Amino acid sequence: MPEQLARRDLEEARSGVFRRAFHMDRGAVDKQTRTIELAFSSEEPYERWWGIEILDHSESSVRLGRLNDGAHPLLVNHDWDRQPGVIEKAWIGDDRRGRSTARFGRSAFAEEILQDVEDGIRSLVSVGYLVHKVIEQSTSKGAEPSERVLTGDEFRTLVQSDEFQRSLGDRRAAGDDPPVYRVVDWEPFENSIVAIPADATVGVGRSFNGVKAPPPEELKMPEVNNQPAASVPDVQAITNAAREAEIARSREILALGNLHSRQDMAQKAVADGTSLEQFRSDLLADLAAKQAKPSAEIGLTDREARRFSFVRLIEAICREKMQNGNAAQLAPFEMEVVRAAAGQHDSNRQTRGVRIPVDVLKRDLTVGTTSAGGYTVATDLLGGSFIDVLRNAMAMQQLGATFLTGLVGNIAIPRKTAGATSYWVGENTAPTEGALTFDQVTMSPKTVAAFVDYSRKLTLQASLDVESMVRNDLAASIALALDLAAFAGSGAANQPTGVLSVSGIGDVEGGTNGLAPTWAHIVELESDIAVANAAIGSMAYYTNAKVRGKLKTTSKVSGQNGFVWDAGAEPLNGYRAIVSNQVPSNLTKGTAAGVCSAIAFGNWADLLIGLWSGIDLLVDPYTGSSAGTVRVTAFQDADIAVRHAESFSVMKDALTV
Repeated sequence: MPEQLARRDLEEARSGVFRRAFHMDRGAVDKQTRTIELAFSSEEPYERWWGIEILDHSESSVRLGRLNDGAHPLLVNHDWDRQPGVIEKAWIGDDRRGRSTARFGRSAFAEEILQDVEDGIRSLVSVGYLVHKVIEQSTSKGAEPSERVLTGDEFRTLVQSDEFQRSLGDRRAAGDDPPVYRVVDWEPFENSIVAIPADATVGVGRSFNGVKAPPPEELKMPEVNNQPAASVPDVQAITNAAREAEIARSREILALGNLHSRQDMAQKAVADGTSLEQFRSDLLADLAAKQAKPSAEIGLTDREARRFSFVRLIEAICREKMQNGNAAQLAPFEMEVVRAAAGQHDSNRQTRGVRIPVDVLKRDLTVGTTSAGGYTVATDLLGGSFIDVLRNAMAMQQLGATFLTGLVGNIAIPRKTAGATSYWVGENTAPTEGALTFDQVTMSPKTVAAFVDYSRKLTLQASLDVESMVRNDLAASIALALDLAAFAGSGAANQPTGVLSVSGIGDVEGGTNGLAPTWAHIVELESDIAVANAAIGSMAYYTNAKVRGKLKTTSKVSGQNGFVWDAGAEPLNGYRAIVSNQVPSNLTKGTAAGVCSAIAFGNWADLLIGLWSGIDLLVDPYTGSSAGTVRVTAFQDADIAVRHAESFSVMKDALTV
């Protein structure tokens, strides 16, 4: 420990950056303003291995300009990358102590530190300071007391010298007291919240109880040189960087406030020390609240979402309709959830049955979980959440389409349609203005429905296996309809517009009356995308089983080995190829009526599939009542959009026979 003390004190002397620790009164925390008053320094003698240090607290001795400029930080353990707050002001109290008011920010890290202070877990504050002038007071046995004035640089050079270390060793051997250094010109530049030291009465950096300064033989242990320590920060550079960061934070926040007409909110955030990231989050929340849009969720906890049972809800509704029962009594939790979801949904959208909220659709059912209804599971449950099951049943998920879930209301996604243009110009000639142009990709909810028939006895089964099957059946039914619409939706008769019907996509023609696909057609599909500079992202081919079979027997070059569809991992032209019989094989081209297939290639990440909040569940115990079956119909609001038409190219007249 003496060696560590010596090394630490030498490090501080080399750098000129010194630190002390003092107690902090947690009762001084003002929770409303998030401020705390700190006592960061005193005239208490501080024993270091090279002597006794006293910080003079006359007003003329302490330079408080830095701490009072409003830009100097409150740190944790003197770490410049961990700043929970800022020093608002500093002064010398009547008790000759250095005091400051620190204000905590609103980040998660600042909240954590503030809570630790309130709880008394962190009870010390340390000050970092620069020494500009000291008065050395020395007393040796048999000699008159003497004083000399040293600048900060002279003082640091002195305590690092070999001669000083030898003389200090001689003094201790003779039983003399160590020299006293009264610091009469010093400059604090930061306060830090620090951990509690071994001796809380003297603070971090002071000698611990029972441990004196190192004996003469240990004074030489630290290797001393006159070069600055690499690990010690450049205080001026750091404070300048902190000031620049604070200016940048304020500028960005005020700009955002002006952009969204929230100037008062921005000015308050600047004054409170709110981080830019936190202000962005607060601003979005404020804008969302002002728009008064309904929420996509109702706020269920994970446990509550897992507790919700489709099967129990279906059975309760059936009993209410067929036997004049009370669904609220038979499935109280489920009915309360659907009532809450009904209150949250868009009033412009009709609810046909009961609304299942997004909270439930996003849940995961895990093996071994026992819900409040007593459901247990005996076998592995492979299904995840309803939405994930829906996605997995779609070829579009494999292709890499982008899913937007939990949507509320109509949405518009900005799209840049033309960029700025550069020009070569002569001297003193201004370039022609090249303005950016934008439009929007819009999406609005369209309803897809699917139904599944179950025996009434099945819905009476208290098993998560049955619960999983019901969810999977409903999700798979909706998925098939969405999957077909995403590629082949007509855009008419309440359908969304799928890739095949999007205006502006690449078009590879086989012939007047269709044509068997060739290697040249496959390459042309790829070239259409590349020429449009859209060959990025999730690139893949998409076709049906008939086309795959045809390409597996079609040579790349006539009379040579090698087929268009390879057997490798990337079977088609070096790209992934997804096969689904959802791709139509009944298209018409000329006299080839109802026998043409489609082949598509593109960046499927530019295909957007929007799913609006919740699903409507309609339970019909009447249609199949004679057979004892229950029909469950699910209604899902969805839409399809393409971010860039240039990202896709399609051959619509591929003949496979």
